[in-house]
Amino acid sequence: MAQNLDALRLALQHSPDNAPLLMLLADGCLEDGLVDEAEQSFQRVLSHDPAHAEARLGLARVAFLQGKPSQAAVRAEQILSDTPACAAAYLLLARIHITENDLTRARAMYDKGVALNRSLADPGIEKDLHGIKPASDDDSGRKRAAITSSGSHIESANGDKSDEDDSHPRGGTAFDLGLADFEKPKLNFAGVGGMEALKEEIRMKIIYPLQHAELFKAYDKKIGGGVLLYGPPGVGKTLISKATAGEIKANFIALGLHQILDMWIGNSEKNMHEVFELARQNAPSILFFDEVDALAADRRDLRQSAGRNLINAFLSEMDGAESDNDGVLIIGATNAPWHIDPAFRRPGRFDRTIFVPPPDEGGRAAIIEVMARKKPIGELDPHALAKKTDGFSGADIKAVFDLATEEVLNHAMKTGKVIPLTTKDLIKAASRHKPTTKAWFESAKNYAMYSNQSGFYDDVLKHLGLLKR
Repeated sequence: MAQNLDALRLALQHSPDNAPLLMLLADGCLEDGLVDEAEQSFQRVLSHDPAHAEARLGLARVAFLQGKPSQAAVRAEQILSDTPACAAAYLLLARIHITENDLTRARAMYDKGVALNRSLADPGIEKDLHGIKPASDDDSGRKRAAITSSGSHIESANGDKSDEDDSHPRGGTAFDLGLADFEKPKLNFAGVGGMEALKEEIRMKIIYPLQHAELFKAYDKKIGGGVLLYGPPGVGKTLISKATAGEIKANFIALGLHQILDMWIGNSEKNMHEVFELARQNAPSILFFDEVDALAADRRDLRQSAGRNLINAFLSEMDGAESDNDGVLIIGATNAPWHIDPAFRRPGRFDRTIFVPPPDEGGRAAIIEVMARKKPIGELDPHALAKKTDGFSGADIKAVFDLATEEVLNHAMKTGKVIPLTTKDLIKAASRHKPTTKAWFESAKNYAMYSNQSGFYDDVLKHLGLLKR
């Protein structure tokens, strides 16, 4: 382990503010008992990112190892106040209560942590808590998590057993769906390389209207609505959505397919309602659906009624049929807009559509500069590399950095020294990687040429040079 720590220290000499490297060094130091050095590394991370949850938890672990259980407990409780779903903080509190011989509270903390993340189950803690009964069913068996309007985590008891059948999982609250730790992103447009034309389009269609809410109210127009981002995979649709939330200081609630779909009939629709309610309670908010085509598929392609019911529920929630969506912006991202039900493009739903193309040469150079910040870099010419990566998406450029890093690491491990990346290394890696956007444009071109009666794909045709701008 000592050799690994030395390699990390060397790497940090070239990239002293690299948070992932600092976290690796801190964790390694804790494993080797170098508590003071671990504390310094965690502090360096927090000096640049005071909200870094893992570094804050690291300082709590350090305090515990230094024989300061009260300080450790305070730090852990502060983390849970900000991030209620931090399972590791619950486990640390369990260890602290065990040292204080408060086994009942330790059992409660341990059970909460493992319920959130079963992979953290600790045989050592379980041995210490052997024979200590968990909280009774009357106290916690029927508890369900909820989200207050401020976004904090609370628990409310539901003692009516007739409403709940333990033999069947239920669709439930946002906490049950793993959405309790949503936040206002710190990322904004300044942290996204390139995409300048797209950023300006988002400003015009999304940001400026939200920033001038009083004008909208004067014209009796609601704030929010729906925006559909479409384009090849890896071009930054998720990243630009999160940065948009950061620009307007809105809560960002990101959803995956697994958080909505449920095997029990009716639960998927309940889950859909829960996430919209969460967004409404915490407006202004952005509700982000990645791969939205999976949840908004064309009903003509569906044979089972269950899928149709979920799509109908999605449409109803977007319309705000039963609740007010004022202040809620719904962003859907998709690589396959041709699979989305046409009803979603009706005014009042995804009525604003934005094509997200691969970055141009200037955009690629900006992305390269951003990606190079966290790498040990020697000589770098972003524009030379950008010229060699025509058609590459942001994900493709990251793959180029990964390939180059792997090559350099092979030499670094043999010498035991950090070898900086160069433009030559990156250009060589770029020659080995084929842009992933080409296959997408082959499919998109067919739809744009032969299924474009409404002009939906005009931006694709313009990008391909098949339609005058």
